[in-house]
Amino acid sequence: MSRVLVKETIADAGVDLLRSLFDVDVEVEMAADELTRRIGDYDALIVRSATKVSADLIDHAPRLKVIGRAGTGVDNVDVRAATRRGIIVANAPGSNMVAAAEHAVGLLLAVARNIPQAHSALKQGRWERHNGVELADKTLGVIGFGRIGQLVAARARGLGMKVLVHDPFVSADRFRELQVTGAELDELWTLSEFITLHAPLSDDTRHLVNADSLSRMRPGVRIINAARGGLVDLDALVDALRSGHVAGAGLDVFPTEPYTHGAVLELDNVVVTPHLGASTHEAQDRAGLVVAEQVAAALEGRFVSNAVNIPQVRAEELEMVGPYLPLAEKLGAMATGLCGAGGAVDIVYSGGLALCDTRLLTAAVLTGALARQTDEPVNLVNARALAELRGLEIGEESNHSSSDHTNLISVRCGGSEVAGTTIGGDHRPWLVRVYGEPVEIELSAHMLVLENVDRPGMIGQVGMLFGTESVNIANMNVSRQEQGHNAVMVLALDNPPDADVLDKLRSLEGIRSVRLVSV
Repeated sequence: MSRVLVKETIADAGVDLLRSLFDVDVEVEMAADELTRRIGDYDALIVRSATKVSADLIDHAPRLKVIGRAGTGVDNVDVRAATRRGIIVANAPGSNMVAAAEHAVGLLLAVARNIPQAHSALKQGRWERHNGVELADKTLGVIGFGRIGQLVAARARGLGMKVLVHDPFVSADRFRELQVTGAELDELWTLSEFITLHAPLSDDTRHLVNADSLSRMRPGVRIINAARGGLVDLDALVDALRSGHVAGAGLDVFPTEPYTHGAVLELDNVVVTPHLGASTHEAQDRAGLVVAEQVAAALEGRFVSNAVNIPQVRAEELEMVGPYLPLAEKLGAMATGLCGAGGAVDIVYSGGLALCDTRLLTAAVLTGALARQTDEPVNLVNARALAELRGLEIGEESNHSSSDHTNLISVRCGGSEVAGTTIGGDHRPWLVRVYGEPVEIELSAHMLVLENVDRPGMIGQVGMLFGTESVNIANMNVSRQEQGHNAVMVLALDNPPDADVLDKLRSLEGIRSVRLVSV
């Protein structure tokens, strides 16, 4: 039974789900050195934001198949190291959207009206009525217009604010639809009276708020960061706050956490909270259950929809391509099994699939193609990386022309080509072409492909040999282009024949090639 380590607290519903399926240990007090010693015993690890899943920790985890992050970001997980090992990294996007958006708006109000400062003074016996500013009719600049940014914008509009948005990946139509105004970054800096950050942290966005951008903001601007600490150069922000150019700031995230010492914490015009954006009962319950479902899917070999290191496709496209993933993997195995290790794999998608995002399907083809060529674990996570490491050239093509099949995947490797589709409501994988010959046979675990002379008695010879050797034929299909020339015989077998039986098969008169492929 698979073993799961829950290293940080998640919702009871998530733990209960995992315990119904796996052997689960909840060890929230485990020290880092103990985690390194014990991680090798587990197939799955679940963390939140406090545990650092480094490359070194991953190196100590030979059994690890999936890392679950009960939250949105995965900054504390070395995703690249996990990907190299074929370990799925899954998170719970959307679980804390409302909580994060509401907290950003809370900081916005607190900074505008000096609420924490007034609260603190009154608690100490001082009646100090701090003047603030109203939000109505002010301009809020929103940087990053993902789901959280959109929720913040909607709430700001409800407070009577004008909303400017900068996000290079969002269309002007989407801005109009949500009744906000798109803006270039320079324009947003100069026009916004409040700025709230909701961009992901990357090389392009690190220290987005810095001395230069701060100098271009209008005097008296107020800045909110409840997204990623690295988006703001804290030293530059402190200088701007001390000079009065920035009137106030609300910070829920910091460059390193926990963050308990620093000049920004000493300023009266700053409201700080200890990364509370996702800290609501509702958000934690959702995140715990979602990440448990993702970990269960990974351990049971099902598709992990929230994996951050598997190509992501839109939900409507996943509904289309998802049923073809098993077929794609089997065709990859068939193609390389027939030609041996090759220097290139060419894939053609036809029919409705040609209109879809096929990155997942390509990863599945490569998974099948490489699975028996390397001792390393191969899956949708690392298939492309391993293929490139081995110097395998990957060609992908979409064929929009009509064919005999609604959807078709063709895989060419070396001198061999196979093609397949799915049949029935349960999408059974079906082989429809091999070595250029049309066939009609369901793909099973053990496929035998023979090239033979087209003459009477060939099928009988093969059947007699397998009968003598107790090899059961589950299904069979024979194809030829012209009578009396070459034919292709494809057999689905219940059990694979051993090397001796295959040698006897090759010695039969009229048999030109024999290939056994496990798919």
